[in-house]
Amino acid sequence: MDHFERIYAHEAEAYQRMIAAEDVDGNILAALEAITPLKGKRILDLGSGTGRMPLLLHTFSDQIIGIDLNLPMLREQQRQRARLNGSWHLLQGDMRCLPVESGWSEVTLAGWAIGHMTSWFSSDWRVQIGKVIIEMQRVTAPNGVIFILETLTTGAEKAAPPNQDLADYYAWLENQHDFSRSTIQTDYLFESVEDAVQHTEFFFGTELSQTIRERNWARLPEWTGIWSKIV
Repeated sequence: MDHFERIYAHEAEAYQRMIAAEDVDGNILAALEAITPLKGKRILDLGSGTGRMPLLLHTFSDQIIGIDLNLPMLREQQRQRARLNGSWHLLQGDMRCLPVESGWSEVTLAGWAIGHMTSWFSSDWRVQIGKVIIEMQRVTAPNGVIFILETLTTGAEKAAPPNQDLADYYAWLENQHDFSRSTIQTDYLFESVEDAVQHTEFFFGTELSQTIRERNWARLPEWTGIWSKIV
């Protein structure tokens, strides 16, 4: 089992505690709203996980569906939804074959989810991710917007793809599928340096933990790319 697959299957609570500290400056919401108004839109969130995007957007819309393949992640999102008295819908499903009718969504999102397929399907990731893109286009209404959010590195002073596979994927989105990219900071803010290590090491590994201690980072720098496309 892949490192991230294991986390998504067995460490959903730890994952949620980590991402709760992310995007301290609120740049994600501002960047999305700069591209399209979100108020009252039908929103579909793919690879929804523990609810990072629904937790951010639920005050903008009462028509949100979160879809994820991993039931433990959805169960944690259920707990987060209950904490906020939220009412958005959750479905278990594969991004390559969405259980959603064509044209339902006005804003279709996939946050930090599709990029994993470059390693999970290393020999044919273009085919597999291509299926996701086709499905995102199918479920998005005319003049709707597709957003794909992916990492541009955690724990670095400058934004850059973390590896060549992701660099190739990002270029493929832009050159083959006509997505436009914007880059934002989504820094984590923890109570202390040791708190930063405690809540991130399980996900990012010991090399980043060492950097956090060396640089005395309670605020952990992170960069995120937002790829957008009007359908």
